[in-house]
Amino acid sequence: MDIGILGSLAVGERGVSITPTAPKPRQVLALLALHADQVVTVGTLTEELWGAAPPRSARPTLQTYILQLREHIACALRQGEGGGAGQGEGGGAVRGEGGGAVRGEGGGAGQRCAKDVLLTVPGGYLLKGGQGTSDLRDFERLAGLGYRAMDAGDYAGAAARLSEALELWSGPALADVHAGVHLATEIRRLEESRLCALDQRIEADLRLGRHRELLAELTVLVSRYPTHESLCGQYMLALHRSGRRGEALSAYRQLRARLVRSLGLEPSAALAKLQRSILMSGPAGVPAPAGTSAPAGTSAAGRLAPAG
Repeated sequence: MDIGILGSLAVGERGVSITPTAPKPRQVLALLALHADQVVTVGTLTEELWGAAPPRSARPTLQTYILQLREHIACALRQGEGGGAGQGEGGGAVRGEGGGAVRGEGGGAGQRCAKDVLLTVPGGYLLKGGQGTSDLRDFERLAGLGYRAMDAGDYAGAAARLSEALELWSGPALADVHAGVHLATEIRRLEESRLCALDQRIEADLRLGRHRELLAELTVLVSRYPTHESLCGQYMLALHRSGRRGEALSAYRQLRARLVRSLGLEPSAALAKLQRSILMSGPAGVPAPAGTSAPAGTSAAGRLAPAG
């Protein structure tokens, strides 16, 4: 099973898409794909589709959606084996959840059928990823390598691995899927993971002296995330290192105004310390105060440097 989540939903078996177009079966597949090789309970799926007040027909309707997904899987398995392209219509009728092996979904003995891919288990369902690809799994692996490289002081390696991880994203996670309560939570979690990887990749690039190359990207990011203090700190540092001290201080003032106006909060002590360091530094620059609480790029290893 090949699973794509970091952008539009794309799930395929043997090179054939099994992603339905109908919104609710698409939701079911998205939740199963996010938790591939793990059981997703009937309660979780029901709450995702209908919230806290599901209709009386929720259980049989969910079973219908599962059967529809299995029909797509059966079609993909047949096409992958060079068979016909029917949608569960040409090889015998698709039976209900408790009706034994589903005919027309996998062929003879020894061949995989749809129920081998999308399993009914006690309390719920399980989508088997098998040996297929997963952009989420690849992202987590590459990001992990990047974080370990950062911890080891290998900033070039960290920047490379984290860049590879971020390139797997083609847009917001599950951008074309209607999200209920569970998918919405997962999408927020994935976005936070992406932002963490992005923050560390920018930190690695700053430590490699790539401040000028970062300016265009950071300009867009601070506009997109106007109250994100770490990104603002990185933007301030890149501006200052590029000889644009006034703009760096202006970025701090704008962030402070937004935080006070929207949240009633002052910027963090670490960001205020960076602002004072830039304010007091002359054209030649001075070291930024060291400290583990400093925003990305402002530790002793990422000290303020002269413009140039």
